[in-house]
Amino acid sequence: MTRVAAIDCGTNSIRLLVADVDPATGEFDELDRRMRIVRLGQGVDRTGRLAPEAIERTFEACREYAARIEELGAERIRFVATSASRDAENSDTFVRGVLDILGVEPEVVTGDQEAQLSFDGATKELVGADHLEKPYLVVDIGGGSTEFVVGDDRVLAARSVDIGCVRMTERHLVVDGAVVDPPTPDRIAAIRADIGAALDLAEESVPISSAATLVGLAGTVTTIAATALGLAEYDSEAIHHSRVSVEQVREITARLLASTHEERAAIPAMHPGRVDVIPSGALVLLALMERTGAREVVVSEHDILDGIAWSAA
Repeated sequence: MTRVAAIDCGTNSIRLLVADVDPATGEFDELDRRMRIVRLGQGVDRTGRLAPEAIERTFEACREYAARIEELGAERIRFVATSASRDAENSDTFVRGVLDILGVEPEVVTGDQEAQLSFDGATKELVGADHLEKPYLVVDIGGGSTEFVVGDDRVLAARSVDIGCVRMTERHLVVDGAVVDPPTPDRIAAIRADIGAALDLAEESVPISSAATLVGLAGTVTTIAATALGLAEYDSEAIHHSRVSVEQVREITARLLASTHEERAAIPAMHPGRVDVIPSGALVLLALMERTGAREVVVSEHDILDGIAWSAA
């Protein structure tokens, strides 16, 4: 077993997983998993640059993670940075800071690499499962982008498109620095149009409608699942491998779009950092299910972070 530390730094959140992993046997013993909302991608879609305050929030989380990694004695660290740092003009400032704090340089992966890691993390425990038909369509709805991957025991096709929940919110729902709450019909229509165009792009290289099982990853999907399950608080074990029907996704999306900030914040399993951006993320999931005809989404708590851990080992 190799003790590894995996860090996934996305547009909205930064997450740490420390685990003992043996790729030869498939053993995976999780020691610590944690997440902080840092909004590294704040304003990137508009300015093309990482905001200084967003960089500092991320560095603060990195310092916390560095202490935990040292405490647990991880032998290997892999830090993967996704959409926000890939797009920013001043990404060199971010890279230097992470190297100083953690002793490793963040890998700014491509969208296709991100998709591969997400697929590995989500499906390693599903391969050979009798209860789920292949091929799988793994969809990872992030803050800046969404990844679509079709595969069975391996990746067959993958595509990343720029329709993350933070990007869509900042592009269409922010006016004079404040989120329009609840969003107006014309703004919802604009988000739907962007999502539709992005799905058209994804279908050029990924046969998203050919998959037998839709597997959904990341905070938007897991929060929708927690809401559908009526959980009094976030419960990772209850959410993992739960199934949410398209009718439930449609009803929850409509409720989120009609609600105020305070009403969304009152949902028991809602993380404070997702309150403003989850309506846009829900629209992405609903549009995908309607486009592909998926009757349900299988929700996975194992995603790109687990894929990073497997790769580090």
